[in-house]
Formats: sequence, structure tokens, C-alpha cells
Amino acid sequence: MRERIECFLKDLLSLFQIAKIYTTAHPKFMEFLDKNYASLVALLDEKEELVIGVVGDELIFEKEIFFELSKKAKLIISLFKERGIEKIIFHRGLSRDELAKFVEYLALTRDKAPKDVQEYFSVQGIRNVLVSKLGLSSSEAVAVQPTGYQDYYDNSLERTSQFVDVLLDNKEVDGVGLKFTMMMVVDNLVGNYEEFAKLAGIKKYDVSTFTHLLNVSILSMNFAAMLGLSKDDMLDVGIAALFHDIGKIYISKRIITKPDKLSSEEFLTIQSHTIQGAEMLLQYVDTLGMLPAVVAFEHHLRYDMKGYPKLSFKQKPHIISLLVSICDVYDALMQRRTYKRDYPPRMIYDLMMRESAGAFDPFLLEKFFKIMGVWPRGTIVVLEDGYIAVVREENAEDIFFPTVEVLVPSEKKGILNLSEKKPGYKIERSLNPFLEGKEYLSLI
Repeated sequence: MRERIECFLKDLLSLFQIAKIYTTAHPKFMEFLDKNYASLVALLDEKEELVIGVVGDELIFEKEIFFELSKKAKLIISLFKERGIEKIIFHRGLSRDELAKFVEYLALTRDKAPKDVQEYFSVQGIRNVLVSKLGLSSSEAVAVQPTGYQDYYDNSLERTSQFVDVLLDNKEVDGVGLKFTMMMVVDNLVGNYEEFAKLAGIKKYDVSTFTHLLNVSILSMNFAAMLGLSKDDMLDVGIAALFHDIGKIYISKRIITKPDKLSSEEFLTIQSHTIQGAEMLLQYVDTLGMLPAVVAFEHHLRYDMKGYPKLSFKQKPHIISLLVSICDVYDALMQRRTYKRDYPPRMIYDLMMRESAGAFDPFLLEKFFKIMGVWPRGTIVVLEDGYIAVVREENAEDIFFPTVEVLVPSEKKGILNLSEKKPGYKIERSLNPFLEGKEYLSLI
């Protein structure tokens, strides 16, 4: 029974992945649905109900814990936690349509997920699937308990680093699994850069590798979405950005982290990471497409073609390479805020704008800062009148005057639209959340 339950759960997770990537109307979903439904019905012929539990980060059935499967299902388990689901009960008599609608419910994005799950199930005609907290009867409704960015970020970081490792080991890549992981990233992290950027300083991973790759991928997908690219194109951008620096991971860590000035030979070795990365990704064109190899090769070419690798002919980099290049540099500068030298947002803006038409495409750079603002959402700032505030919303019409919420003094708490440009309505400087701004984090 254990093997059959585990097989059913694997198929259910695959069905969920297909629903996220292709939607439930896609023929591929119908194909997987038929297989999953047949195995579930066979199990329900032997048991009147099938109860799947979620305890911590593990999937369980009766006394069996599926450790290996749970490792692969961390993002889905995070989704269960967000929706308060600790127990899923499938009853005998379940129809194929009910299973399809249950998976469709799971595939809903956070903003569309219903708060009253049982009412939603009733309206949708789902009568033989119930969800609840462990210890509650199956008739008791589930309250939504949102999962924080920390869980989604941690799980996404672990999953994406596994895909990077697969490429480094020259193994076969699970294309569906990768695309599903990026879809979960889109649903839960894209658009919230400041939230996950705060986490980078406490990660167990090297900031220059896995964390940076994931951050650049999220930034790039958010940028692509704001530029109007379709969801499919946005996912392609995210995958290309995720692997843009994979060649650098091949370079000796001794060279990358060396405190002394690099020798000419070491510098050339580091520059070769664009070629190494492209050559590696060309082996995965059938699974990943050509874009990741192109971006890996071009992301240091610069808009003015003065970067590397040196080409024997003049050709402007692909627009996605230019897009990823902006996100790559921006995240690298932002992460310096966790180290000795503080690069505040305004300094980052000034540094990057100096390279407009040099390192960066002027049109894309202007669009990027209209989206991110000079001070991203969540940045703690000091206003001219001495008030401490947090940026809540960007102002694309004038990026220097966003909407903020006053934190201190407490009697002045409230929303201020700095674009009104009243006396004192101007940002004087930002506070590093790891240093002088740390004391205000609890107020946000």
C-alpha cells in the first residue's frame, strides 16, 4: 500500500505542476488527470477514505512518512501551510471532475485563493474532498494562515540551487519541475524584492552564488512582467536569469573570494565564466531553450560593447541579456548593504545612471527605476523634517517622491504622499536595515 500511496502522491504533485504551468484546460493536464484519477479510485476501492497529512515539512499517510517525496514537494507544502491545510481527505465516490476542481483550487494564486475553503468547495461541487487542520473533524472549516516570505524564499532557494547543481553535474534537467518552481516564485515572490532582499544577509548560502542567482531571477521576471511580456515569456526570462552566472560557479572559490588584488591570469579566468556558462547551457537547449545560453554569454557585454567576452564583430546584446544585466548589477550593489561598505539605494541609483548608454540600455534603465523607484518599497528612510518612515508605494511620475508611511514619531503615524511636495516632504537619506535601521524593523 505504501508504494501505491507514494505513487499516487507523486502523480498528484505532477498534476498540480501541470495545472500551474499549462492550466487545467490543457490536454496535458487532462492526460495526467486520467492517470491520477484511476490510481486514486483503485485506492478508494480498498479504503473508504484516504487521509494525507502534512506535519511540519513532511507528507504522511497513516504512520508512513514520505521523506524523499517531501523534499521535492517543499514549495507545495508551503502552499498547504499558507492555506491552513494539514489534512486532505479523499472519500470513496470521488468523481474525476471533483479531483480536477480540487487541483484547480490548489493552483489558484494567493490573491485569488478563497478564505472560506469549505464554502468554495461547496459552490464548486467538491463534496468528496475535504481539508482541515490535524486534530479537527473533516466538517470543520479551515482558516487561512498565510505563510511568510521567509518560507517561500527558503524553499525556492533550496529548489533552484538543486537545479543549478544538476547542471553543474551535467545531469538531465527536469524541465517541468523547473518551470513549476519558477511559477511558484512568480506567485509568491515577484514584486516583493525588498522582502526577500532582507533575508539575504542571514542565508547559509554564499550570497555571490545561489542567493544572487535567485534574486536576479525574481527581479528579472518582475521587470519583464512590468514591461508587458506574457507569462510564458516571463518564465523564460526567469530561467535564463537563474542560470546567467552558472559559469562563475565553475571558477575556483579561492579566486572569487580572494581578498588581495587579482592577478592578470586570475582576472582572465573569471572573465571566462561567460563562455563556460554558455557552453554548459548549450547542452540543455532542448530542455531550456536557447535564451539561457545567450544571456550567460552576453550579460557582461555592456550596451556599448566594451565589456566581455571580446567579439570579432559588433553586435548589440539581446534585449533580455541587457535586462538581466541591469538586475544583476542592481542586486549585487544592494547586497553590499549587508557588508562593511554601505551602498544605500540613492547611491546605487546614481552609480547605475552614470552608466546609462555605457553599461546599460538607457531605455531599460529608466524603465527599471520607474518600477523599483530610487528607494524600493520597504526601504526605511529619514525625511527632511526628521521623521522616520518606510516607503510603501513608488511614484513612476517622479521617482524621488514616493508614498511613505511615517513610523516615528508615533503621534505622526500615517501615510504621506511625498509627491505633494509640502515642507518636509522629501527623503533626506535611507537607513540600512542591518545597521541603524534595524531598531525600526519591528514597526513596519
